[in-house]
Amino acid sequence: MSVDSWERARRILEDAHLAPDRLTGVRPLSGGTYNTVEELLLTDGTRYVLKTAPASTVPSLRYERRLLDSEVEFYRAAAGAGVETPRVVTVGEEADVPHLLMTACPGEPWNGSVTEAERAPLRRELGRQLARLHTVTGPGYGYPSGALGPLAPDWRTAFTAMLEAILDDARYYMARLPRSVDQITYMLEAAYPALDEVTVPALVHFDLWDGNILLDRPSDGEARIGGLIDGERMFWGDPLADFVSLALLGDIKKDEPFLAGYREAGGRAVFDPPARLRLALYRAYLYLIMLTETNPRAVDVDKERWVQAVVAPELVIALDEIQEEVS
Repeated sequence: MSVDSWERARRILEDAHLAPDRLTGVRPLSGGTYNTVEELLLTDGTRYVLKTAPASTVPSLRYERRLLDSEVEFYRAAAGAGVETPRVVTVGEEADVPHLLMTACPGEPWNGSVTEAERAPLRRELGRQLARLHTVTGPGYGYPSGALGPLAPDWRTAFTAMLEAILDDARYYMARLPRSVDQITYMLEAAYPALDEVTVPALVHFDLWDGNILLDRPSDGEARIGGLIDGERMFWGDPLADFVSLALLGDIKKDEPFLAGYREAGGRAVFDPPARLRLALYRAYLYLIMLTETNPRAVDVDKERWVQAVVAPELVIALDEIQEEVS
């Protein structure tokens, strides 16, 4: 830990009206791929999480501009839905670098330590929490940060702009895609009419892979969902889009406990032809992000090989599913 990290943390605590002299530890947290994340530990055991945006000169994808604005929107919107998420303490900017200070949720990221006996009830509870999250609605569709412009009046306008932005990024960064950008655009367009089925802009996390689901294991009870974190990639849109990262590189339709919990809490999970088309679009969008971000992130050779070996074929599968559904 550098002196700069320590002093910056003290200044931010002071700005939040928290005594900086109570700071006893600053620990980097892993898992983030864009913002810098640190845990601040105070003398009474209280933990906070400090997230700092990269310098404006760091290469990024178009939708990643002002990600912290979206994260603040997510936590504030989710606060009244009965969902376990961090609470925003303060938002600020220091030396033109934005930061977010938030409370820390209990637990550690979902990992291989989850037993078979634990998995089903945890996934069921996750489904219930997500259904509650999806009852929160917004003033329009798209990214609230304004990264791609103002919110749109309908979902088709918003989501096609999101796809166009990532395809423009793919061109700009010369991403290795399994099809040309023009071919991908043509194949995606066939599914666009299915987007008109979405008529309410729901709160969508869109990054709920295992690393962003915290599990709390109290000594006197069963494991439970401690929090849904890293809401920086949220948007207002189709709840079905959250099913992609929840079954990353897999098929959410096979996750029966999750779907049971989701439906129990009032969530709608129907996989009719328009829903299958939309799900394929959202999978394609996420895989395009994963394939394109390797260049601005300057990932190592092993990560690049994994993305090409695992993610690229999944993009092809999603595109082929669209063609099969519309033919």
